[in-house]
Amino acid sequence: MTTAPTELVGVRYSIDDVRAAVDFCTTHLGFTVALAAAAFADVRRGLLRLLLSGPTTSGAGATPDDAATTGRNRIHLIVDDLDAKIDRLSTAGLSFRSDRVSGPGGHRVLLTDAAGNLIELFHPASCPAYRRQHIAC
Repeated sequence: MTTAPTELVGVRYSIDDVRAAVDFCTTHLGFTVALAAAAFADVRRGLLRLLLSGPTTSGAGATPDDAATTGRNRIHLIVDDLDAKIDRLSTAGLSFRSDRVSGPGGHRVLLTDAAGNLIELFHPASCPAYRRQHIAC
């Protein structure tokens, strides 16, 4: 079954190294490559379309200078077993920007990609009402 482009959620990340960003997303986060070029890539995970724009792309060039650095925004990926994911990524040599944090909605940890963009790995609490709203990966 093909998903129409209008059904995808698109997020653009400005990155420094397209190949490194694609490798990071596919190796560690379960994305697949829809398109890869020297200065740009389109990777997907479920209904998330992550546009990886290198410094020479028009997408990166459209960013005002005062907003060109990494912000507090991040993609939010739901995982089935956060502790196992942390162990696997730590073994792969990745570092985290936060400790594992637990709250009423679930457990989370932050890591960064090669360009410094934040990624939140999240495991929902066992609350059935919350679980119905999310799809585990």
